[in-house]
Amino acid sequence: MKLARIKLIFWLGHLGFVGTTFLLVLWLTPVFAADATEAAAALPESAISWGFIAAAIATGLSALGAGFAVSNVGSAAIGAMAEKPEILGRTLIVIGLAEGIAIYGLIVSILILNRII
Repeated sequence: MKLARIKLIFWLGHLGFVGTTFLLVLWLTPVFAADATEAAAALPESAISWGFIAAAIATGLSALGAGFAVSNVGSAAIGAMAEKPEILGRTLIVIGLAEGIAIYGLIVSILILNRII
């Protein structure tokens, strides 16, 4: 029961992160589009639209992948810490590495947005 509750907390936390990321990208898209009116002369309008979609997909899928990775690694880390509590620091490092996937996706989306704006 306790492990199922912890898994539920992991999933809800990362789904909240993914939802927040999607909302931020969707809310910031009109702001970037307003600034991109000068760049519209150099790029066709469809290229700018596809760029925003690519940035949203890069951020969203990387956050989803990071959530899936952290849920699996986190549950394994909790199981390992139940047997050997002194490995807390090592498990936090592994969870941080799994969370880095979302940061890489965010960096890629920033690079895409800088290229089209």
